[in-house]
Amino acid sequence: MAVPLNAFLIVGALIFSIGVFGVLIRRNILIVFISIELMLQGVNLTLGAFSTFLEDMGGNVLVLMSLTVAAAEAAVGLAILVALSRTWRVFNIDRFNRLRW
Repeated sequence: MAVPLNAFLIVGALIFSIGVFGVLIRRNILIVFISIELMLQGVNLTLGAFSTFLEDMGGNVLVLMSLTVAAAEAAVGLAILVALSRTWRVFNIDRFNRLRW
């Protein structure tokens, strides 16, 4: 028995909503970073579901490329967070006013 498209869309929207909630509510920069990744994964799940539903491999290739870019973004973002934590030991977004020009 195949899983219907609506189930994938609901789960993708739920994952994206959790990510939006994390970005808007939390002030910890690590939680915000993880929430942005959740938002990206929700979009990837929805795109992959539509691609499979329409039987088009182009969407699946786009999801694979998006996952590759997300992995590179995660590596660079975590490296920046480690460098900032060694300097200031602050993970609250509101206190990062020193990064402004």
